[in-house]
Amino acid sequence: MLKRVGQWLARYLTRPIHFHTLTPPTPPERLLAVLQPGDVLLVEGNNRISTAIKYLTQSTWSHAALFVGSEPLQARGKPHDHCFIEADLVEGVRSVGITQYAGLNTRICRPVGLRPEDRENLIRFALDRLGNQYDLRNVVDLARYLLPTPPVPTNWRRRMLALGSGDPTRAICSTLLAQAFQAIGYPILPLITTEPIHSPECLGCQREIWQMRHHSLFVPRDFDLSPYFILR
Repeated sequence: MLKRVGQWLARYLTRPIHFHTLTPPTPPERLLAVLQPGDVLLVEGNNRISTAIKYLTQSTWSHAALFVGSEPLQARGKPHDHCFIEADLVEGVRSVGITQYAGLNTRICRPVGLRPEDRENLIRFALDRLGNQYDLRNVVDLARYLLPTPPVPTNWRRRMLALGSGDPTRAICSTLLAQAFQAIGYPILPLITTEPIHSPECLGCQREIWQMRHHSLFVPRDFDLSPYFILR
């Protein structure tokens, strides 16, 4: 029963709705001419759950997909035009073509200095997760997105995306991509804290402590803000 309710909620939340954007979409052929394997494509989604994610993250971007190119996907029996791997709330981890994002505002984020072997491992990580499905029985995880602008304090908005069982969260956030980049040791947007240096030779000095953010707390805008990705 809960699984059926969860499936209905997921389909409802991912149903396209009409929305206005001030930025004209980039033609698909122009995107394909620029994209390189390992690039992250940020997308301004057009469904109900996108509205909630954009509000909670205070960002234009509600979705992220990894461009892997068509050859690795064809080798796994996918259609010839498929070149992205993404996590979908209903279908789980899947491959899609550029037409999936036609008419939507997008942005390309390219990892800086990614070595060829790291790029191969990054793509392999994502490929190996194709077909992964998500447990939609925890309807509380899904029902929170029925309110497009939930009354949540600013400092709790990011964490709201990671509450609950985690399965629907992984399907709608950037967890798949965050896990892939963390698997090859590539930073996205680390947590930076400071602490005082107790030394008579350096009064008032502080040092920075960089910590890796848990993959469940990453959101699409982090790739946009990251100093380790350049915008194309």
